Amino acid sequence: MALAVALTAGLGSAALTALPASAAGDSVKVQYRTSATGATADQAEPWFKVVNNGSGSVALNQVSFRYYFKADSPSTQYRYACSWAVKGCANITGTFGTLATPTATADRYLEITFTGGAGSLAPGADTGDMQLRFYRADWQTLRQSDDYSFDGSRTAYADWDKVTAKLGTGTVWGTAPGGNTPDPTPTPTDPGPAGATLFDDFTYTSSSDPAIGAHGWSVRSNAGGPGVPGATWAPENVTFAAEGGNTVMNLETSTAGTGESTKHTEILTKSMKFKNGTYAARVKFSDAPKYGPDGDHLVQTFFPINDLKAPMADDYSEYDFEYLPNGGWGEPSNILYTTSWETYQADPWVAVNQHTESRQSYAGWHDLVLTIDNNAITYYIDGQVFGTHDARYLPERGMSINFNQWLIDLNGQPGSTPRAYDQKVDYVLHVKDQVLTPAQVAAKVGGYRTAGTAFVDTVPNG
Repeated sequence: MALAVALTAGLGSAALTALPASAAGDSVKVQYRTSATGATADQAEPWFKVVNNGSGSVALNQVSFRYYFKADSPSTQYRYACSWAVKGCANITGTFGTLATPTATADRYLEITFTGGAGSLAPGADTGDMQLRFYRADWQTLRQSDDYSFDGSRTAYADWDKVTAKLGTGTVWGTAPGGNTPDPTPTPTDPGPAGATLFDDFTYTSSSDPAIGAHGWSVRSNAGGPGVPGATWAPENVTFAAEGGNTVMNLETSTAGTGESTKHTEILTKSMKFKNGTYAARVKFSDAPKYGPDGDHLVQTFFPINDLKAPMADDYSEYDFEYLPNGGWGEPSNILYTTSWETYQADPWVAVNQHTESRQSYAGWHDLVLTIDNNAITYYIDGQVFGTHDARYLPERGMSINFNQWLIDLNGQPGSTPRAYDQKVDYVLHVKDQVLTPAQVAAKVGGYRTAGTAFVDTVPNG
């Protein structure tokens, strides 16, 4: 559906876009204490404050820092958690990684990053408490006395140079163990227990390939909204071709300026069995038409959704990535929305949702990741948090997974010259009840491709 945001774009939600790194003279430092002082513990409890010790304001989404430790065994997996934080646990993310050069006291690290919602630090200000913890996935006692960044005597906050910090891409604080250099992207080692998974590399021959239906997809052909009245949904315009070493799905939407000449495209899962967990897709958005004049009010999408059973029904759910290359819905030019829906009513229009927006071009390939747990909905674009939405918008029941491309109206380019637009999709992934980082998504997709697995669906119905 991915349509209801049209009438709520004027809510004025601030865009969470990446900010430039602070000036070279600016810096941060990390203060540390521990709440678990023993040589062994049920869980490690490193608590932190990040302090702006520079002369300019520092955006926290440009800051990351690492705590280094020695795994109890090469196969041991760990889980991160945030007990409490002044900046809000929803604005703090922890990711585990491995060191390129293991030492006697470190072969892993916990990297902490911030979302745009964490805000900025003025010179001399600090984040306040970040009461973090991590534990073994099997909940066995862990040893921390041999961990590089651990010091059981530190029960009050103080500067700690055995934690490293970056501002932008430059290391500004601390010393890594041995000869290790903190790199900007953590290497995931702990994607958690294998969740039931849907993965599709879209290696089909055409929209009429029997494997599409056998794999649980439906290529839409029935009439109706969203979009231009009188338009049709054209299965034949969903095609597949080799590109960049993979088979890529293409959705072509075309028009000659009338409803009858307008052809939209959509593919969706037949089952509404997807709920909490991770959703991911690699999608190519287009600013320019495939042919013909530019300017149409186009929507290019990736989203899970279920059906609205009645106006304002409280069990409705929808989570959208929507790119408008030429604007629309009152916007004059390109804009990307992510929107989380609680419910809506069509007539008279009432909408209950939360959205994030960014007014810039997103033409080209992008990695889109959406995670839903019991606390929040988080949207990522190309590995960076784009928006985090509140628990009130969490889903109450299962959804289908959808891609579609359609025209809002014919006002953006009112001419009758034929034109068409493409939206491409490389793969789709859903992991049930498991929150993956974008790096873990990439690793999981890479594993399927290395193994030659083009399709798998172990997500149970119901």
